[in-house]
Amino acid sequence: MIKVGIVDDHAIVRSGLKQFLAEHVDLRVVGEAANGREAIDLVRKEEIDVLIMDLSMPGQSGIDALAMLRAKAPDMGILILSGYPEAHYAINLIRQGASGYLNKECDPSEIVEALRTISLGKRYLTPAVADLLAQQLHRKEDAPPHEQLSEREFQVFLKLAKGETAGNIADQLSLSVKTVSTYRTRLMEKMGLASNSDLTYYALKNGLID
Repeated sequence: MIKVGIVDDHAIVRSGLKQFLAEHVDLRVVGEAANGREAIDLVRKEEIDVLIMDLSMPGQSGIDALAMLRAKAPDMGILILSGYPEAHYAINLIRQGASGYLNKECDPSEIVEALRTISLGKRYLTPAVADLLAQQLHRKEDAPPHEQLSEREFQVFLKLAKGETAGNIADQLSLSVKTVSTYRTRLMEKMGLASNSDLTYYALKNGLID
């Protein structure tokens, strides 16, 4: 029996997934959460084999929670199920410890296949993501600037791009304001950008924020 947790801020999505997964005898949903913080509590309380997690959630997003979930449950699989196309986030998140990445428009049977694959301790890569990974190996120097950022820099970059203040970001990521400023300087240098509005423009142009 594969024990599954569902993390999504939309109750209708959680309920739909739960109903769909209930049709499969080897899958059992053992808990759900509406944001990253609740996901961390859920993982503390329940034994979960694979966590299905959305990225874009109020409060603590899936991106923010990923590192903490990895630290709390290193053997648990994490399947990202997001509205963003694979090209935007998949590579960064797999590098940061996600076990697989699916777009919400995928065929539901693919979710079941991904859960079964990940529960065996493997990664689940769609042909599109496998292709992106192969391209990245061939041309590391041509990778888009945001793919050169570390996990923390990427988190800070997305929050700055959405217009959040350094103080806010520091609170959400349990960092000092000084550390957030250091990350900001570093990521600006890596991406060759000069201001927060440049960051917002870049993120919008590359489909990283709505």
